[in-house]
Amino acid sequence: MDEGLIVKQTDERLTWRVLVTEMKKLGYIAGPMVAVTLSQYLLQVIAVMMVGHLGELSLSSTSIAISLSGVTGFSLIMGMSSALETLCGQAYGAQQFTQFGTLIYTAIFSLLIVCIPLAIFWRYTGSLLVLVGQDPLISHEAGKFITWLIPALFAYAILQPLVRYYQMQSMLLPMLASSTAALCLHIPLCWTLVYKTGLGNIGAAISIAVAMWSNVVFLLLYMKYSPSCAKTRSPISLEAFYGTKQFFKLAIPSAVMICLEWWSYELLVLLSGLLPHPELETSVLAICLNTIATLYAIPLGFAAGVSTRVSNELGAGNSRGARVAVQATMIMTVIETSIVSTSVFASRHVFGYIFSNEKEVVDYVTKMVPFLCLNIIMDSIQGTLSGVARGVGWQHLGAYANLAAFYLVGIPVAALLGFRTSLRGEGLWIGIQVGAFVQVILLSVVTISTSYEKQALRARERLLEGECSTEDGST
Repeated sequence: MDEGLIVKQTDERLTWRVLVTEMKKLGYIAGPMVAVTLSQYLLQVIAVMMVGHLGELSLSSTSIAISLSGVTGFSLIMGMSSALETLCGQAYGAQQFTQFGTLIYTAIFSLLIVCIPLAIFWRYTGSLLVLVGQDPLISHEAGKFITWLIPALFAYAILQPLVRYYQMQSMLLPMLASSTAALCLHIPLCWTLVYKTGLGNIGAAISIAVAMWSNVVFLLLYMKYSPSCAKTRSPISLEAFYGTKQFFKLAIPSAVMICLEWWSYELLVLLSGLLPHPELETSVLAICLNTIATLYAIPLGFAAGVSTRVSNELGAGNSRGARVAVQATMIMTVIETSIVSTSVFASRHVFGYIFSNEKEVVDYVTKMVPFLCLNIIMDSIQGTLSGVARGVGWQHLGAYANLAAFYLVGIPVAALLGFRTSLRGEGLWIGIQVGAFVQVILLSVVTISTSYEKQALRARERLLEGECSTEDGST
C-alpha cells in the first residue's frame, strides 16, 4: 500500500511538472499575442477617438463605417486566415517546412482575391446606407471613410497570414516589434492628417491603411532576410495556387465560426436602437461592447497559444502533448478570467466614468457590470475553446455551435427580454449571455469528446492531402 501511494504521488508530481512546463510554453506565446492583438485593435480605437473631436457628424459616420468594415470585411478576412492555425500549425509540427511556407502564399493569394468583391461593396457603401433609410449626410461621410479604408483591407489580407506564419513558429518578437511600431507611427500620423491637413475623418482612414501596410512591409522583409525564417522560407511558385481548394475547404467554416459570433453582437447594437430612450441604451451598450472587445485581446492571446501548441503537437503525432496543452490552457484561463472579472466588478461604481461624465449613463453602466463580468467569463472560456477548435481542425463544428448558440437561442431570447419585458437593455444583454453560455456548453462537449489520437492521424492525412494537391497541380 505504501509503495503504491508513493508511485501515485510521483505520478501526480510528474503531471503537475508537465502542466507547469506547458503553461510556460503557452505563456511565452499568449503574452506577446495579447500585445499584438491589442496594438492592431487600437488602430481603429485611436482613429475614432481623434475623429470624435471633430464633431458629432464625423464621430457617428466614422463609427458606422468602422462597424461596417468589421462586419463586412475584417471579420471575414480574419476568420478565413484562422484556417492557417490548423494547416500551418500541423505542417510545422510535422516539420513539413516547405509546405508550411507555401500555405502562407496560398492564403495571401486567396484572401486578396476575396478582397476584390469586398472592395467593390465598400465603394458603394454610402449609397447602400441611403437605400436602407440611413441619414443621407451621415451615409455620405461613412461612405467616404470606408472607401479610403479599402487599401487597409488589402493590407489586412496579407497581414493576417503573416501573423499566422510567425505565430505557428512561436516567433513572436518580430510581430510584437512590428505591431508596436505601426501603432506608434499611427498616433502622430493620424493626429496630423485629421487636424493639420484638412482631411478630417478621411485622414484617420488613410492613417490606418499606412500603419497596416508598414506592418506588412516589415514582416515581409523580416521573413525574406532573417536567418531565423530560413527553414520555412519557400520560393513563390505556382504551387501556391494549387492549394487554394484545400485552403478554402477549411477557411470557409473558419470564417463562419468567427463571423457568426461577431455579427451577433453587432445585431445587438442595432436592436438597442429600437428601444425607448435609444441614445441611452445604445451608449451604454456601446460602452459594454468596447470593454469586452478590448479585454477579449487576453483570451485571443490564450487562443493563439493553445491553437499553436495543439496544432504543432498533432502535426508531430504527439496526441498526449496536445491534450496536456488543452488542460494547461484551461487552468490558465480560469485564473485569468477570475482576476479580470473580479477587478471589473470591484470597480463597478466608478467604471462608467472612464467613458462618460453623465450620471445617468454611469449609473446604468453600474447596473450592467454584473452582466459584463459574466460576459468576460464566457468570452475567456469560449475564446480558449475556439483556439482548441482551430488547432484541431474542427472549425465546422464550431460554426454549428455558434449558429445554434447565438441565432437559435441568444438573439431570440435577447429580443424577447428586450422588447416584451421591462428589462430593455438589460434584457438584450441577458439574452446574448444565454447564447454565450450555450456556446460554451457546446464547445466544451466537443472538446471533452475529442480523441486526440484520431486527430493526430487526421492531421497526418491532411498533410498528405496537401502534398498530393501540390503534386497533382505541378504535373
